[in-house]
Amino acid sequence: MDRLKEKFVSVAVPMQAEVKQIIKESGDVVLGEYTVAQVYQGMKGMIGMVSETSKLDAIEGIRFRGYSIPELREKLPKAPGGTEPLPEGIFYLMLTGELPNYDDVHSISNEWARRSNVPKHVFDVLEKMPAHAHPMTLFVSAVMAMQTESEFAKAYAKGVNKKEYWDYVYEDSMNLIARLPRIAAYIYRKKYKNNVHIEPNAKLDWAANLAHMLGFEEFDMTRLLRLYLTIHADHEGGNVSAHTTHLVGSALSDPYLAFAAGMNGLAGPLHGLANQEVLFWLQDMMKELGNKLPTEQEVAAFIQKTLVEGKVVPGYGHAVLRKTDPRFTAQQDFYNRYIKSQGKTDDLIELVQMIYKVAPPILESTGKIKNPWPNVDAHSGVLLSHFGMHEYDFYTVLFGVSRALGVLSSLIWDRALGSPIERPNSVTTEWIQEKLKSTKAV
Repeated sequence: MDRLKEKFVSVAVPMQAEVKQIIKESGDVVLGEYTVAQVYQGMKGMIGMVSETSKLDAIEGIRFRGYSIPELREKLPKAPGGTEPLPEGIFYLMLTGELPNYDDVHSISNEWARRSNVPKHVFDVLEKMPAHAHPMTLFVSAVMAMQTESEFAKAYAKGVNKKEYWDYVYEDSMNLIARLPRIAAYIYRKKYKNNVHIEPNAKLDWAANLAHMLGFEEFDMTRLLRLYLTIHADHEGGNVSAHTTHLVGSALSDPYLAFAAGMNGLAGPLHGLANQEVLFWLQDMMKELGNKLPTEQEVAAFIQKTLVEGKVVPGYGHAVLRKTDPRFTAQQDFYNRYIKSQGKTDDLIELVQMIYKVAPPILESTGKIKNPWPNVDAHSGVLLSHFGMHEYDFYTVLFGVSRALGVLSSLIWDRALGSPIERPNSVTTEWIQEKLKSTKAV
């Protein structure tokens, strides 16, 4: 049993009994009411599931096991000479509820390196895919091809006690996370670098090895990926990728199947694909305004034009948040601390800062937008582009590699706590109309 698994057992076993007691003693406690609008409009705000790893507050933003992003950037272990947290640390935190030390994260780095060998048939599948396939299509195809390696599927087929489900889900999740950087890098080099691949370096941490295999050896890109993979890891359980992974996993589909389903959700333009849409929109603005850094007045006019055309301003708004996304702020700080403070500037990133100043009042004035503030996607793509990754349609794959940390740690907890299959009730519009008639009659 590896070090992280031992730690997980020590916190999960007591919690199994605690959750059973909560359901037994307080299962009938009412947590809130919901409205017709919520039923029709995506169940926003309805409490319908438990996610142990993180919680999103409309005002405070995301907290991972109670810790804010600024706190995690300060408290999570860093690589020797590094300035941003190692993603291994946030995985440890989400899985155990405790902050790790450097030895803890170094142990995970070694464990993932040991598990990182990708079966040959996975690469064979990728080579058979058409050249025009979107990177997320390739990413999901590779994950599905790896399903042949599922320890949970093998154990379930042989017959295994349900109390042991979590153990096999843990093994699958660790193996899958370990292999994702290799898969992501292979897709990148196949699609954009003439199929010339770079072998992994087992001596590097998870994020640094990804940067290396992508072909970015500069410390700046390694530092950015460590931050990027940390802050994109989770966003509580109700977002599309997290909820889909949980839902499919609740049917006892193995982690490969569940994660692949979640990644299909992440590939949607209203979710993870949004960072790609932001870059296209910024480029269109620059092109229309003379390929130079525009004035605030020109930016305002372009935003108004976007809205008049019935389009959204990409990177702005959020289903839950009602303030600037702390993940946006973290990336803004990254730019100011490591790029701008060194006397370097980037017109696209400066444009993002200008939009941050100009857009919220315009969006708020429409009276239709509940959250006029930027989300994580408003900033993530321009930083990747600044350091040389200009292949915008690949950005969501990086998002997916990071999101694996959150959704798979949640899936381990689902099986550890014996979460049942998810099956909410549904009604027809006729049922709602009759319900409203009876309510009015009273």
